[in-house]
Amino acid sequence: MKRPTTMTAPAAPSALGVAVGLAAAPEVTAGLPRPRADAVRNRERILTAAREAFVEFGAATPFDEVARRAGIGNATLYRHFPDRPTLVRQVVLFTMGRVTASAEGSLAEEPDAFAALCRFTHTAADERIGALCPALADDFDREHPELIAARTALETAVETLLTAGQDAGLVRRDIGIGDLMVALSQLSRPLPGTACLDTDRFAHRHLQLFLDGLRAPARSELPGSAATLEDLRQKTM
Repeated sequence: MKRPTTMTAPAAPSALGVAVGLAAAPEVTAGLPRPRADAVRNRERILTAAREAFVEFGAATPFDEVARRAGIGNATLYRHFPDRPTLVRQVVLFTMGRVTASAEGSLAEEPDAFAALCRFTHTAADERIGALCPALADDFDREHPELIAARTALETAVETLLTAGQDAGLVRRDIGIGDLMVALSQLSRPLPGTACLDTDRFAHRHLQLFLDGLRAPARSELPGSAATLEDLRQKTM
């Protein structure tokens, strides 16, 4: 699918993005050797496969299916993730870390802040950040310390990106980070009753239409007030 011309190759994670990504990596204790390279690769394959399976079938996807998609045995899967809550949490951390790194890398490498916003939004959609939301069960621990830290890093990175565009006069000022995250979540989420992966055919088209509406100067006056992250928390958390 042809992408907007503002898009470039994904950036390597910056220092903050790497730090968030490490929250989803195995804990390394001082004095102990780091995990072997094959163990790290297996872990990333599992997280990627689990994310795709959760998007398609929900967080109750059998571990057998996750292992099959990752190309590993069940024993390897359980060695990394002993139970479902651990796997679900680590998938969310993995995705949030990659999206945070994308926000930082986009702002650092694109020619202007609006191009950075476009690149970040399309990359976040490819990371399934919106489609993953419905997969989280009601008993998902949203206040886990690792998740709070990763969420804070993500919010800071995206708010910095949006503010840079507004300060440069490229993005309209009557929107907030909540508006951006709601649109990203809704426009990249599969419609009920449709095949999940087919949504990719339309998501980037619709996201670009939304992004064009964010350009300054604004061509219309928005009703209500800009959505904040606190607004979203009150309604969804």
